[in-house]
Amino acid sequence: MTIVRLPDGTDRVFDTPVTVLDVAESIGPGLARVALAGKLNGKLVDLSEPIIADSDLVLVTDKDPEGLEIIRHSCAHLLAHAVKELFPGVQVTIGPVIENGFYYDFSYERPFTPEDLAAIEKRMHEISKRNLKIEREVWDRTKAINFFKDQGERYKAQIIESIPSNEPVSLYSQGDFTDLCRGPHVPYTSKIKVFKLMKIAGAYWRGDSKNEMLQRIYGTAWITKDAQNDYLHYLEEAEKRDHRKLGKQLDLFHMQEEAPGMVYWHPKGWVIWQQVEQYMRQILTQSGYVEIRTPQVLDRSLWEKSGHWENFRENMFITESESRHFAIKPMNCPGHVQVFNHGLKSYRDLPLRLAEFGSCHRNEASGALHGLMRVRSFTQDDAHIFCTEDQILEEVVRFIDLLNQVYRNFGFVEIQIKLSTRPEQRVGTEEQWDKAEVALAAALDQKKLDWELQPGEGAFYGPKIEFILKDSLGRRWQCGTLQLDFSMPARLGAEYIAEDNTRKTPVMLHRAILGSMERFIGILIEHHAGALPIWLAPDQAMVLNISKNQIDYAQSVVSELVQNGIRASADLRNEKISYKIREHSLQKIPYLLIIGDKEVEDGTVTVRERANRHQETIALADFVFSVQEKITNKE
Repeated sequence: MTIVRLPDGTDRVFDTPVTVLDVAESIGPGLARVALAGKLNGKLVDLSEPIIADSDLVLVTDKDPEGLEIIRHSCAHLLAHAVKELFPGVQVTIGPVIENGFYYDFSYERPFTPEDLAAIEKRMHEISKRNLKIEREVWDRTKAINFFKDQGERYKAQIIESIPSNEPVSLYSQGDFTDLCRGPHVPYTSKIKVFKLMKIAGAYWRGDSKNEMLQRIYGTAWITKDAQNDYLHYLEEAEKRDHRKLGKQLDLFHMQEEAPGMVYWHPKGWVIWQQVEQYMRQILTQSGYVEIRTPQVLDRSLWEKSGHWENFRENMFITESESRHFAIKPMNCPGHVQVFNHGLKSYRDLPLRLAEFGSCHRNEASGALHGLMRVRSFTQDDAHIFCTEDQILEEVVRFIDLLNQVYRNFGFVEIQIKLSTRPEQRVGTEEQWDKAEVALAAALDQKKLDWELQPGEGAFYGPKIEFILKDSLGRRWQCGTLQLDFSMPARLGAEYIAEDNTRKTPVMLHRAILGSMERFIGILIEHHAGALPIWLAPDQAMVLNISKNQIDYAQSVVSELVQNGIRASADLRNEKISYKIREHSLQKIPYLLIIGDKEVEDGTVTVRERANRHQETIALADFVFSVQEKITNKE
């Protein structure tokens, strides 16, 4: 007798051996038709999985997140099946599920073409309609290796050879196609209906550049056609908003091979940078921070004391001079401790909030570089707060309030919060880590914030709170951080005179709101699709004359705008006004001011807003007042 416990609390009792599918059929034929897999005692299994003892069972359908993942996993195998049918000489390697889809890597004698991709997708739909049964078998290891070697699939044979001897070797077959996989899979190929192949890319075998280059085919799969269409529309929007494309279109910045992972800022892009930096400088001053500047290059001995040499060495650029080793700073914290250490500090000086727009360099892998989002040279809106243990709670709460204010002004309203605790590789005592983690959790709870725990994801010197922004496309970006450090100040000899005249080590809060300035500006560009808020826009107004009769007045309008703190210029070319309007509209300038004879006569401007094509003729003074008000309100 076997008892199967279901999620609703009921039991199913069976006198004979059963499978997961048998249980589904005992509940009802409708459930059996839509079931894709089962979760048996917490483990995902195929519908064909036998139940040999009393167990807990959850049936998985396409309504469950696990169901979509199983469909995508099965779709990867459908892709490999189609490729093998169309290109018999191909070798298949691995095909995992990834976010929003899947991929499969292939070894083939020639590159796949876009026409090949279309043919593969068509064949996948044909195989799906065959309604082939997908069956799992466990094979002897030697038999499995020989099977794939006989088929010329040397990559599959290598994978099996690397599987630990205590793990089963499971194979899945659909028709005449057999593949190595842990599973589970959908029961029939007809369950895989909505999918699309996306692109072809190169990938090294096992991710090692010393190995052969393979061809990776990416695909996406969904439960419904509507869901897939929504995703494809999202991709189109994301491509339109790509900061690299907009950076070129709007003449903001560029990057080139002679300085990999480093940015050449153009005048318009640098205006955006300056607006962001000046705003942050103003708000930090109002919040009790003092700004400092620390050296770019520091001796190895300081990085050894701080713990960075041991824990971060592979990401640091190293240089040598006069038999001494130096590192270009990957972060600012050791330098800030040196400023704190210069001169005796008292408890009356705490909290001391030191801020720096610190230029840092990290030796990121070239393959990981991605426009402004992942660079080797970057500037942080960095700050370190030196305080007593009694001041931690208040300082964390103050920082959270400051961060929320900044994000609102940049147009971000939804923030996800995560608390990351001690990693395996760390410095400091367990007592210090206990104290630090409890302090951060207490501050979040005092603010009554929802937060998620991330065990093991903290920095090597302390736990951290991560603040994750949601942009206009629903994408999430981790920007702000607050890290509580009991260790580094002691390692670098930081002390203050306590109220009882004893020497004590301060607590150090590492904090950033924007994170990398480069990355944050990239996020801003994509969030606003290049149409930045008026206060951030590099060109806030462009004055356009209709004919040469208005040149003098147009120039006087520009002068008036500039004198009132509005970034403006004029396009006085002898071109049709419709041409000039279109050209500057593509530059996403907030206001186009059109000047004709009537405007010259009345001392007015005709204003065309970026947000719509509506035009309004108003007095120049009224326009100036309106724009200044929006800039002040960070609109």
